[in-house]
Amino acid sequence: MSIFVIILNWNGKNDTIECLESLQKVSVPHQVIIVDNGSTDDSIASFKGDFSSATLLENKENLGYAEGNNVGIRYALKKGASHLLILNNDTTVDPFFLDALLKSNSDILGAKPLLYGDHTRLDHLGGLWNSKKGVFDLVGCREKEECWNSPQPLDYVCGCALFAKAEVFKKIGLFEPRFFLFWEESDWCARARAAGYQPYFCPQAKLYHKVSASFTGGKAHTTYFWWRNRLFWIERNCSKQEKWRLYLKTLVPEIAHLLKLYPLKSLQLFLLNHFKPKELQNERRERLRNYKAALSGIKDYLLRRFGNGPSWIFKNQNNLVQSRQSVIKSKKR
Repeated sequence: MSIFVIILNWNGKNDTIECLESLQKVSVPHQVIIVDNGSTDDSIASFKGDFSSATLLENKENLGYAEGNNVGIRYALKKGASHLLILNNDTTVDPFFLDALLKSNSDILGAKPLLYGDHTRLDHLGGLWNSKKGVFDLVGCREKEECWNSPQPLDYVCGCALFAKAEVFKKIGLFEPRFFLFWEESDWCARARAAGYQPYFCPQAKLYHKVSASFTGGKAHTTYFWWRNRLFWIERNCSKQEKWRLYLKTLVPEIAHLLKLYPLKSLQLFLLNHFKPKELQNERRERLRNYKAALSGIKDYLLRRFGNGPSWIFKNQNNLVQSRQSVIKSKKR
């Protein structure tokens, strides 16, 4: 048995180091692959110095979550992996994490992700497809950890820790790189289910997730990819009949609402800026950016523009990262 743990890093040195340190306490033998996704900080130098036993693969640019992890998956399969764990760099794992996953002996497993700042509550376990709304209903989201102690089949497992036998990747393929970020694990699990593999969550496999640390672009970043990839997921995984129903009853009305709101909110903000200080309009301005991000994601889907998003959605990224790190430090005190 040969277990490979794949950790994708993009300018997240401190998070990744903490994750790697937690893996060093895991008793089950495993090999670690760090895939650096074109970081511009000093991540690579740190990994080479302190974690030389891990395999470091360096991408020259940010390939996104999907293709970035694919680089590590291809390497692991080439080296004869029997099992693969795709692990977010903004997690730390329980010492018996891998023991629990192996004992369950399922083809595809998700972990039990607890909030890094509150170990009594879940992040979420994964999702169940809601064909009426065209979204996944999150299972166990922010619920008490003690309420979820039995394995449960899911349509997809939370992508912060996806454990699978190598045979599954060999049979159905890797993550679809056009997703870039978001919805890629649910697409992969949908393909797996279509091939006869059922994803479960493993209640004994505990980890601690910082939740949003991987998505440092902020709300506009999240909104853009969520909308673009939601439409792409529906295109790839829904039947023709379900697509028609979703567009007529759900998607067209939602998109029409966005098209109506954006110009109205733009005008409202323009007028308010003439009567109130601009610094008091930050919340409205951020909401307007989200509307713009949603419409931009829809537009790029229709134009078949995938890969990374437009540069403006990453505005104030450094401030957001510093703010998140301050919050985490205060919770650890």
